[in-house]
Amino acid sequence: MYYTIHHLTQYRYSEPITENVMEVRKQPLSDAIQTCLSFSLTTLPQAEIHDYIDGWQNRVHHFSIVRPHKRLEIVSQALVQVGEQPHPAPGEATLALWPALQTEGRSLAMWDYLRPSHYVQFTPAMRTFAAEFHATTHEVDPFTLLSHIQEAIYTRFEYEQDATRFDSPAEHVLETGAGVCQDFTHLMIGVARLAGIPARYVSGYLFHREGAHDRSTDDASHAWVEAWLPGWGWVGFDPTNNLVVKRRHIRVAIGRDYADVTPTRGVFTGQATSSLKVAVKVLAAEAPPTHLPAPTPSTWAMAEDEGESDATAVLLQQQQQQQ
Repeated sequence: MYYTIHHLTQYRYSEPITENVMEVRKQPLSDAIQTCLSFSLTTLPQAEIHDYIDGWQNRVHHFSIVRPHKRLEIVSQALVQVGEQPHPAPGEATLALWPALQTEGRSLAMWDYLRPSHYVQFTPAMRTFAAEFHATTHEVDPFTLLSHIQEAIYTRFEYEQDATRFDSPAEHVLETGAGVCQDFTHLMIGVARLAGIPARYVSGYLFHREGAHDRSTDDASHAWVEAWLPGWGWVGFDPTNNLVVKRRHIRVAIGRDYADVTPTRGVFTGQATSSLKVAVKVLAAEAPPTHLPAPTPSTWAMAEDEGESDATAVLLQQQQQQQ
């Protein structure tokens, strides 16, 4: 399956700012599962854009705008080919996976995906929630356990965009009973890690096909979980929509949690308050299109952030909470 993705991020400032330095993680990954066939990134005001590969093998673009400005737009376009992500067929996963996980989990490559991280802490509330699934007793195979966790998050917690913030820790959704994909992903990662299953955060996009009944919105980026299963590798789980990831998810960045994959992040100098809007369009095709159409942001539905930020001399800019 081929997908074209248009992603607009728009910052507005209450007064002119300077020395705006930004990092952007919007370029889809290229690996055995998917291939980013083309990608472009533009800014207004225009800036010279550089890029590097971070410690999680994500492509990071960065730029700075020194001159005064009251508005910043970042527009990305991508063409991606997505294949089927591996996952066990019914009955394929067995209890024998647990000893293999214990062996492979000791490797340095899995270390970060088994430990607490910035947004995923092993708090008493997290441990209590994990205990409901008998996560450490290994009564069922790892794939079945992960499916049970995903389904429980989907059925027990409401999808509500204003229930949490972009910087809410994983256990906040346990207190509120509601959240968005970012919260559900952090929660599932925490339970998986407590069970001894390496789990990581995936930032990207979900193609919302007609009749799919997805809870997540189609006008913002998305987040889900990848868990390591010996014999299959990284298997994707979408607790927001109760899906095993197959071909509708487009992967952009991976990390321990949201802190590693923020689509935009930076600082600026000034006393302005800022507001943020985001728009996303994902289109699907069976064959690659002959050209990418120009984006038309004025026709897009814009997803609002929680409101204006506090004025500071140097303000940390975070991407809108992933929906």
